[in-house]
Amino acid sequence: MSKLKIQGNASGTGTTTVQSANTSSNTTFTLPGTDGSANQFLQTDGSGNLTFASAVTSASLGTGVATFLATPSSANLAAALTDETGTGANVFANTPTLVTPILGTPTSGNLSNCTVDGTNKVGYIGAPQSTNTTVAASDAGKHIYFTGGSTATLTVNTNATTAIDVGTTILVVNNNSGNLTISGAGVTFQLANGATGNRTVATKGMATLLKVATDTWYVSGAGVT
Repeated sequence: MSKLKIQGNASGTGTTTVQSANTSSNTTFTLPGTDGSANQFLQTDGSGNLTFASAVTSASLGTGVATFLATPSSANLAAALTDETGTGANVFANTPTLVTPILGTPTSGNLSNCTVDGTNKVGYIGAPQSTNTTVAASDAGKHIYFTGGSTATLTVNTNATTAIDVGTTILVVNNNSGNLTISGAGVTFQLANGATGNRTVATKGMATLLKVATDTWYVSGAGVT
C-alpha cells in the first residue's frame, strides 16, 4: 500500500496547518505518481485526480496575442491574426462603416441608400429632366426637355469636345410649337432606315439617342425624321 508522509522540518519553529473544508461529505484527492516540472501546478479533473499542468504564459502564446489580451484594440487583433484580409477597425454586424471594401460577388444586398460615384453607372429609377441645348455628359440617363418656344436646336459635340461614354442613352422631348433639330459637326446620327445626318423631331415628338461608337448615335422615336 502506498503511504502519504507529512514530515515537519526539524530546524523550523513555525506551524503549517493543512485543514479540510467545513463539509459533511468525504472528498478524496489522488496525487500524481511523480513530480512535475518547474513552474507547474496541480490541477484536478473534477473527480479528485490531481495532475501537474503548465500555466499559460506569454511565451506559449502566438505572436501578438499577449499584447492583444492586455490591450484589445482592432490594430492589436489584426497583428495577432495570421490569416486576416484587409486593414482598419474591427467590424460588427450592425451599422458598420466600411472604407473602400472589395465585396466580391454578394449573394444579396440593398442599395436603396447607396451613393454612386459616377465611375460605374447603375442607371436611374426615373429619367431626370435637363434643359441643356448642348448635350453634356451629365445628361446620361436623363431627358432633355424643350418647351415654350418655336423651333430649336440640340447640339451634340464630338467626343473629343465632350467625352460621353458609349452606351449612354438620352431622351429628347420636343414640346415646342415647331420642329427640333438634332445636329453636330463631325457626329453621325443614324436613323432606322439607314439614313444619316441631322435629325428632326416634330412638335410633341420624342427621340431616343443611344451612343454606339465614339461619334455615332442612333436616333429613333415618334416624330423623328
